[in-house]
Amino acid sequence: MSVLVLDRVSKRFDQAVAVDDLSFSVAQGTVFGFLGGNGAGKTTSLRMVLDIIRPTSGRIEVLGRAPGRANAPEIGFLPEERGLYRQMTALDTIAYFGRLKGMTPADAKSEGAALLDRFGLAANAKMTVDKLSKGMAQKVQLATALVNSPRLLILDEPFSGLDPVNQGLLEDEIRHISAKGSTVVFSTHVMQHAERLCDRLLLLGNGRKKFEGTLEEARAELPARLAVVATQDPSKLSGVESAVDCGEAADGWHNWDVRLAPGIAPGDVLERCVAGQFPLRRFEQLHVSLHDVFVHIVGSPETRS
Repeated sequence: MSVLVLDRVSKRFDQAVAVDDLSFSVAQGTVFGFLGGNGAGKTTSLRMVLDIIRPTSGRIEVLGRAPGRANAPEIGFLPEERGLYRQMTALDTIAYFGRLKGMTPADAKSEGAALLDRFGLAANAKMTVDKLSKGMAQKVQLATALVNSPRLLILDEPFSGLDPVNQGLLEDEIRHISAKGSTVVFSTHVMQHAERLCDRLLLLGNGRKKFEGTLEEARAELPARLAVVATQDPSKLSGVESAVDCGEAADGWHNWDVRLAPGIAPGDVLERCVAGQFPLRRFEQLHVSLHDVFVHIVGSPETRS
């Protein structure tokens, strides 16, 4: 079952195209990463899902319905631009957001207290937001998105401005709510978080979808790289696109940075080395980062706002 569907969605602001013919779907219970540089169209897309703005064309389906207020009880949202009522207490703030999502006062306050306890803030429940440290306030903001145990949790650049401790807390909460069956969609331009968390990824560039699939499928878009220690030039091997001599290791053995031709598997090259008696002391496939994949598919991060 798809919790979220965008079908050929576009959004224009006067002559500027923010989102261009975007289509994708998100299956129930998955963690879906929405990746792109600044100005790629991530926030605009999420605001259309939340019915904050309307698309110029195309169709959006959220939890089997059109975007709208009726979806609020089943959605949690953490905006990129954080904002809390500074004179409200931590507990009252979370309970207030719970009430906005259709919870009863008792349930909203009970769940808010449970979240504060889980985040180590039980002793600060009656402290007003303006008296909290930045890290504490960030936890309260996260709690407002989780208070209604949403079926769909939408996080817009959620790691922006978080210290390493709170980044770890947020990653744990994403795993926790996903394990309970909720669907998580989060936008980010920090690839490391997506690598650790996502079941599926969408790479966005200039408002258009450039790639959609799993992390392994994304990595497969780049030719494999190898670290090889050999006495001979590996570029002569079948399937090798290039080999750079990185210097002598010892006794005539050299370190080589080897790039394979597209579609060539490292195991095939290793078999050819063995069959051709090509001497090796090291043959290791190098890790391809999601950042490398993004630059390869999308290019350098966009700078337009």
